[in-house]
Amino acid sequence: MDKVEIYLPILIMVAVGALIATVLMGLSVLIGKRTRSKVKMQPYECGVDPVGDTKHPVPVKYYMVAILFIIFDIEVVFLYPWAVIYDSLGMFGFLEMLVFVAILITGYFYILGKGALKWD
Repeated sequence: MDKVEIYLPILIMVAVGALIATVLMGLSVLIGKRTRSKVKMQPYECGVDPVGDTKHPVPVKYYMVAILFIIFDIEVVFLYPWAVIYDSLGMFGFLEMLVFVAILITGYFYILGKGALKWD
């Protein structure tokens, strides 16, 4: 079988999808009702009226906590496959997971000691 014959249905599907998306977006621009007002142009923040300037920088601490949360969250996901096959791993698997969790706890106490999670 030629490679073109294999990928032709996929290319047709992508082209049809792109065409449908383009047509629908174009129709919404042409047919859709557009009303602009001062209230509609304000940024929406959970129903609360914005106070002050919205263009102030976000503190770096926010990003540090977010990155640390993602790192530890992803690391904890590695516990699930281990828990599924725990019986077949035996003592070796248990000790390996203890080493893994010890490294995680060491990293957690390190960032606590550095003050990465303090907001003041």
